[in-house]
Amino acid sequence: MKSILMISLHGYVGANAELGKPDTGGQVVYVLELAERFSRLGKKVDLVTRQFEDQPEYDHVDENYSVWRIPFGGKKFIRKEDMHDHLKKFVTNCLAAIKKERKRYDVVYSHYWDAGWAGQKIAEELGISHVHTPHSLGWWKQHTMGSDMDEKEMEEKYRFKERIRKEYFVYQMCNYVIATTLPQVDLLTQQYDVLPRNCGMIPPGIDENRFFPVPTKENDKIRAKYDIHPTDILALGRMAHNKGYDLLIKSLPTVFELCPEARLVAAIGGDSSKQDDKGVEGLKKIAGELGVLDKITWKSYVADEDLANVYRAANIFAMPSRYEPFGMVAIEAMACGTPSVVTVHGGLYDLIDFGNQALFADPHRPTEFGAMMAMPLLYPKLRNELSVEGARFARRNFGWTGIAKRMIEVFNSSINQRTMESNIF
Repeated sequence: MKSILMISLHGYVGANAELGKPDTGGQVVYVLELAERFSRLGKKVDLVTRQFEDQPEYDHVDENYSVWRIPFGGKKFIRKEDMHDHLKKFVTNCLAAIKKERKRYDVVYSHYWDAGWAGQKIAEELGISHVHTPHSLGWWKQHTMGSDMDEKEMEEKYRFKERIRKEYFVYQMCNYVIATTLPQVDLLTQQYDVLPRNCGMIPPGIDENRFFPVPTKENDKIRAKYDIHPTDILALGRMAHNKGYDLLIKSLPTVFELCPEARLVAAIGGDSSKQDDKGVEGLKKIAGELGVLDKITWKSYVADEDLANVYRAANIFAMPSRYEPFGMVAIEAMACGTPSVVTVHGGLYDLIDFGNQALFADPHRPTEFGAMMAMPLLYPKLRNELSVEGARFARRNFGWTGIAKRMIEVFNSSINQRTMESNIF
């Protein structure tokens, strides 16, 4: 296996990704890191995405790896929920470009349902294997959000019926599905009828060269630079309903009752996004009603080069998601030596040793989640334990190079299986 066609269609994908823009978060980091590690391991990689706005056709990263943009759906941004209407055109344009450039690939590796549907069609046309990573599952997202939104409104916004139908097709037809968590594997077999032999779990990774702990004196200087106090709780990520930031704010009265000196640093939302600004205003309204607005520092967008230091500066990292396929931000924070309190509604919850590597709680129960956030503030010995063991856990289990090697083993296995099946006929 020498050459990989990776496909990730939505958001702003590029060699220097514009993280924080709409639909541009953990998945984009995931595909870029893997593409780079595949290249380091000697594989040829074309990471294909959508060309829109004024983006160039290519970002040539190194001699083995390029980001290749294929135009479809016009020049404007298209949110991932609306990709349904444009995927056929992408397949046509991508196949034409592959043939024009005389490119050859050994495997298609697609990400999320939109690229999965297109990747299956492309793999069939090229006569090669297709491996897919869902990142999140429509069935799970729909059922988790069910009580929070009107059914008709939810269908109009997220188009779950159409998405789940396309997901089912992809998971049944592709050679192998790589889930990022064990609960995803269970859902693939139980809700999408995937054969157990055709799916498995490989977790996401972290950049070990960026995310690591630093000495206390150095961290004091970092805190001064970013105006983060030694007793601050950090929440960081895109402004999205599933992230549960409203639930986090509702847990703050419990935190402040136990630790009056604490603050929340809310680094929430993208860079100059009107939709994100509207969401943050809603969070501020909740905070005002609860009387905690003056205990929150709002940082909005954090530049990628500042991310590791912002993690390090906080006393605690909080991930209060309503649902979270994995939770890379928490792993990154842990790798930086910052104790994390994570949601029980996600894949990371099943992997950590409570009280040793991290803490977890249900964000739907504000008192419970607030109490867990207060624990490391109240007990420095516990915080130190979580800091050391959390960083060890993150680095040992989630380095990107090791993750990429495991992926390549799956690719080789799927190629060999396809070759055996072809020889039968």
